Amino acid sequence: MSDLVRVGFVGLGVIAETHLGVLSERTDVALEFTVDPRLTQSPSFRGAEPSHYDSVTEALKAHQPDLVVIATPTDTHVDVALQALTLSSARVLVEKPLAHDLAALARLHALEDTVDVRGRVFTAHHFAFSPEVDWAAQQIAERPEWGPVTRITSAFYDPYVLRGEQAFASYNSSWTDSGINQLSMLSRFVDLTQLTSASRQLDQSASSWCTYEYRSRGAMGTARLRSSWLTGSSSKESHLAFGESGVEMWIDHTAMTGFAARENDLLVTHGNDGLTPRKVAHYRPLYDSLLSSEPDPVMSFATAATITELHNAR
Repeated sequence: MSDLVRVGFVGLGVIAETHLGVLSERTDVALEFTVDPRLTQSPSFRGAEPSHYDSVTEALKAHQPDLVVIATPTDTHVDVALQALTLSSARVLVEKPLAHDLAALARLHALEDTVDVRGRVFTAHHFAFSPEVDWAAQQIAERPEWGPVTRITSAFYDPYVLRGEQAFASYNSSWTDSGINQLSMLSRFVDLTQLTSASRQLDQSASSWCTYEYRSRGAMGTARLRSSWLTGSSSKESHLAFGESGVEMWIDHTAMTGFAARENDLLVTHGNDGLTPRKVAHYRPLYDSLLSSEPDPVMSFATAATITELHNAR
């Protein structure tokens, strides 16, 4: 990326506030334009209003950005990404999930003969950058004596039942929204291999349950994933068991904390000073990585394609 990264931003919904807030902190970023047909002007960015457009095509006729960020509804991600890839030379960051189904993913694969999809497309797997996830991954990497991760249980609850039909319009289903977060988070710890029980859409798709097989330090293990919108407040936790050594790790993704213990012994802990909002704590390191010379592979097209295939497995 150049010294000053010219950014075009597409989709000005709720998550855009976090993206733009984090980008506004960076002196190496200039917001050149925004796109959203629902609005008549861009939100203020460092006290100024960037150019605003109704369509990506119109915006890219007037600008040559270094980065296009896509934060539109999930089922439009690939359509907008294809426009950005073919009408510009910019890197493209797509909010997760990259593609809402395998047919949409195939459309990106089909473009690989003419466009550097693998070199230009990145996915905002923001949960993989959360402080407690980074801490847990570091502990696992530095402690081979703990042995393989033999069992994972992860439960993500969001209070979207309070939003009614708006939740389904924005996020499609509990599994569509949270499943990607869980899979990208787990990719920090283990190598996911296949779905072992079909994803069960429960409570009219407001909840889900499924299991995955993975590989950890030469051993196979099982991850059990639960997600649901049937709650009044957010609660996200993951538990990792290292069966050979008896170590267990608890991660609280809501509080961004964690600890590991063996029987009665507390081994390591991770705290949080409470000063940084949770999503800001995700997106700051995500953009640090994206705007570097070597973005983290967890954002790569290859990783997103694998996660999309696992997420949509039947």
